[in-house]
Amino acid sequence: MHDILVEQIKQEVTKHGVQELRTPQEVDSLLTQTKGTALIFVNSVCGCAGGVARPALIHAMKHTIKPDVIATVFASTDRDATMRAREYFTGMPPSSPSFALLKDGRLLHMIHRSEIEISDPSEVAKMLTDAFEKYCQAPAIEIHSN
Repeated sequence: MHDILVEQIKQEVTKHGVQELRTPQEVDSLLTQTKGTALIFVNSVCGCAGGVARPALIHAMKHTIKPDVIATVFASTDRDATMRAREYFTGMPPSSPSFALLKDGRLLHMIHRSEIEISDPSEVAKMLTDAFEKYCQAPAIEIHSN
């Protein structure tokens, strides 16, 4: 029964295009080979993940500006992948649920459980989209005319 519940929880975000990372190798591959920005969502079975974090992520993914890649690790079952992802969250304590925005494998911004559990989905979605706007926009291209 637990396996069915976990799969349903994972599918809440993967059906919207979030890439699931189940092994440390998948985490390393994504974060060392992807150039640009990556959002890693540390998903879990807790109430604030289901009631706030997952709905916030789904809402934020509709924003016009997004990271190049959006991926997830599941803290409750894919522990090795979660531990590897957290190694990239330099200087940050473990937190689930949480969101980490990285560029070229380097941490830029983190939203911790402590921020998620006191917020509603729209507030967390705003935190995410604000981070997207700050860190995910492509540099402006200057056009010179003769």
